[in-house]
Amino acid sequence: MIATALLGFGLAVAGCDETSNDFSKDSEPWRAISEDLIAFPGAEGCGCHATGGRGGDVYHVTTLDDTGASGSLRYAVTQTGARTIVFDVAGTINLTTPLDIANGDLTIAGQSAPGDGICIAGAEVRVNASNVIIRYLRFRPGNDVTYLDPTTGDPVIFNGLSGTGQQNIIIDHCTFSWAAGKCLALYNNRNTTVQWCMLSEALHETVDKDDVQRGGAFWGGTDASFHHNLLAHCMDCMPRFAPGSWTQKNERVDVRNNVFYNWGEDGACGGEGMKANIVGNYYKPGPATALVSSAVRHRIFAADVRTEADCHKTDEETGEILLDEPNEWYPMQHVWGKFFIDGNVMEGDEAVTADNWTEGVLAQVVNGPEVDNLYTEGTQDTIRLAEPLDMESLTVGTAEEAYRLVLAYAGCAKRRDTVDERVLQEVQDGTATYGTCTGFVGKGFINDPDDVGGYPTLTATDEELAAIKDSDGDGMPDEWEKAHGLNPNADADGRMVKLSEEGYTNLEVYLNSLVEDITNNS
Repeated sequence: MIATALLGFGLAVAGCDETSNDFSKDSEPWRAISEDLIAFPGAEGCGCHATGGRGGDVYHVTTLDDTGASGSLRYAVTQTGARTIVFDVAGTINLTTPLDIANGDLTIAGQSAPGDGICIAGAEVRVNASNVIIRYLRFRPGNDVTYLDPTTGDPVIFNGLSGTGQQNIIIDHCTFSWAAGKCLALYNNRNTTVQWCMLSEALHETVDKDDVQRGGAFWGGTDASFHHNLLAHCMDCMPRFAPGSWTQKNERVDVRNNVFYNWGEDGACGGEGMKANIVGNYYKPGPATALVSSAVRHRIFAADVRTEADCHKTDEETGEILLDEPNEWYPMQHVWGKFFIDGNVMEGDEAVTADNWTEGVLAQVVNGPEVDNLYTEGTQDTIRLAEPLDMESLTVGTAEEAYRLVLAYAGCAKRRDTVDERVLQEVQDGTATYGTCTGFVGKGFINDPDDVGGYPTLTATDEELAAIKDSDGDGMPDEWEKAHGLNPNADADGRMVKLSEEGYTNLEVYLNSLVEDITNNS
């Protein structure tokens, strides 16, 4: 597999191999342990070295209310310093306003929730800080029109989760759906990973009919890894390779072993000025894909380029391009991306599977004014990389192996809810149960969560709630602490390194143990 790379901008980043220095297992906190320790077992790609809240405070979410008071998710997120958030409740947290993660050094451990786990609904979660780990949560903002932009008064189009302008972020085993914007928009960052996530059913005809976004994902960044994810039932952006203004001169993206199912009028596209690997992904056309153009049905990736219109301001009254007034995108005007594309499978299409490039890539762009008439035979030669980019190492397999593993383990897989189970069954069967989008009725594209039965009820039994009793508040249940020789009445235990030779804190050992079977099998 591809060797470990160093991730520029003056940040020396070690490889993903786990090596430990000497330490005392009796008393030394995590900071005395090897700097090479990855975020958690199974963390891979360019964001695998995030430390999140390791060694910091612990905040318990004890209510589903979005009050901002102690015990709420909003309260825990807005605190400062290294911290880990654990959940003592199961259910859906309905946000009343967007939730901004403004302070980094944060781990949100969704796997700690009892029973059916946690869903975050009602508004967008925004990662506006660096060094963040988010695991085993559902993000479903929905189609609520009650939140209005405080400046314009217009309904706000929410993404499920977004993050730009940050670094050292890893998103693991999360579910994203029912967003009127993008299910996930993580780009314009440095050193990021999105792995083992499910993105599905972006909303189509939504709160603002003039701003229909209907998109699966914006993916991009400098040294960004996107692997073992499922994207399903989205009209557009499956995904969009999205350069950002901060990272546009050094976009390096690795997209591997993902599964793409039932795209519509668009598919994988974009990548203006970007360098990217697109390797070993599994493409499965669905019932909506059958209704779009022949080219899009065969699409592996459609490259794009920033035009003069993209890179200059325009006159608000006449629409004239102001060529003497460049905007933030001007440095990449007319710069095509460069791509290593290999080993991708297009189910049902032997020709595209055998040769990803001819029909799957090169035939996807039509030369014309949309690309400033720049898509020539010479361009087709220059966008093709002979060798893959040297990126942070991953455990990878064939596209067929990825298909099997992603369907088995992606998303909030500790306990999947009925929505994820339905979507996964549809992917496996090549079907769509619902679909209310004009022109695609019954083909998988929806307008509102109510179209598919609304939000499932997430609960925990009394026994499941009792099992996580945590007398000292260190994030580890009393019975687990006793079973592992720790003191259930000493809150300092969670910060210490007594149970892990690799160097994880005791709290991390507990949190990692909750999903150990999934980690080991995926």
